[in-house]
Amino acid sequence: MRYSLLLLAASLAAQTNATFEDMPAVRITNGKLELKVLQRGSSFAELLMTGDARRVNPLWEPIRLAREAGSKPTFGASIGHFVCVDGFGGVSREEAAAGLTGHGEAHIQQFEIVSQSAGMVEMRATLPVVQETLTRTIKMIPGENVVYVSSKLESLLGFDRPTFWAEHATIGSPFLEAGVTAVDMPAEKSQTRPYVANGRGMPHRLPPGRDFTWPNAPTVDGKQVNVRIAPTPTNSGDHTTSLMDRSRKYAFVTALNPGKRLIFGYVFRQEEFPWVQSWEFYPENGKLARGLEFSTQPYDVPRREAASLGTMFGAPTYRWLPAKSAIGSRFLFFFAETPEGMMHVDDVVLESGKIVISDTTAKRSLTLAASGGL
Repeated sequence: MRYSLLLLAASLAAQTNATFEDMPAVRITNGKLELKVLQRGSSFAELLMTGDARRVNPLWEPIRLAREAGSKPTFGASIGHFVCVDGFGGVSREEAAAGLTGHGEAHIQQFEIVSQSAGMVEMRATLPVVQETLTRTIKMIPGENVVYVSSKLESLLGFDRPTFWAEHATIGSPFLEAGVTAVDMPAEKSQTRPYVANGRGMPHRLPPGRDFTWPNAPTVDGKQVNVRIAPTPTNSGDHTTSLMDRSRKYAFVTALNPGKRLIFGYVFRQEEFPWVQSWEFYPENGKLARGLEFSTQPYDVPRREAASLGTMFGAPTYRWLPAKSAIGSRFLFFFAETPEGMMHVDDVVLESGKIVISDTTAKRSLTLAASGGL
C-alpha cells in the first residue's frame, strides 16, 4: 500500500513538472491542443495547437508583453484566463481590512491537485475570507480542438448570500492585432461603462454610460465606431458590457484573426453568465490586451454596488449561493484554424457533439468535434 502511494505521488509530481514564466503549472494535452494551467489561481496561461509551428498563444501574457516593451509587469496575479470568485471588482474599506482582495480570492490561491491524467486535471482551493471552496475540472477529449471546464463553488457558511463570479478571459498580442482581430458575440443590449474623466491613463474613445446596439458604439466626438476590432493607430482604453441574447441556451464570444487564420472562443450557459465585458487595453506600443469576460454582473465593481443594482436591462447582476450548498458552472473553449476567407462570426451552435461556427456573409463555416457537450 505504502509503495503504491509513493508511486502515485511520484507520478503526480512528474505530471505537474511544468512552468510558465517560472510559475508552477500543470500541462495537459490531447494531441491537438496543449494547455498550461497555473497552480496559482488555476489560471489558463498558455494554449497552443500542437501542429502550429508558429506556436501562437491567444491568451494574454502580460509578463512577456512588459518584457518586450522594456517595462515591469503592472497587472499583479492577472494572466491569461483567470477566475474572479467570489467577487469581481474592488472591495470596500471593511472588506480590505478583513483581508479580502479585488477580483475575489480564487485567482491568488494555490490550488491543490486532486487528480490528473494526460488530458485532465482537477484542482481545488479554499477561499479563507469568504469561506468557500472552489473546485475546477479542466479536461480535453483526444482529437478535439476543445477544452471543457466545470466548476463547483461551495459555501461553508450557514446562510444564503449573493455571489459574484467572472471568467476573466483575456486575449493578447500577437494573436490580438490592431485592425485585424475581430470579436463577435450574440449581444442583446450593450452599454459603455460609466466613468468620470480625470485625465489619467489612456484616452477614452467612447463616452461614459451610453446604451448602444453591438457592435456600433458611440464615440466621444459624436460619431460611431465598430468595436469588434481594435483601432489603428492604438492609444485608448475603454470598457463595454453586453447582455447575451436571452433567447439562447448557450451564448458565445469569439476572437477571430483572419490574417493568421485562427479562431479562439468560448461557449457558456447564458443563465449562468448573462454578461460579456469587453475590457480594451490598447497602448501605443502595440502590446494589446482585450477581455472576453463572461460574468454574473455587467461591470467589475464592488459587491455592494453589484448587489444594489439588482438588475440591468432586466437581467440579474449576481447569483445566489445557498447556505452550506454549492452552485456550479460549465463552459468550453476552442482554438482552431479557420477556412480561408472567414472574416466574421455570425453564430456558434453547439449540438449533436459538434460546434458549428458560421460566417454567413462570406459563406464560410467551421465544424469542430465537441463530444463532451455542456
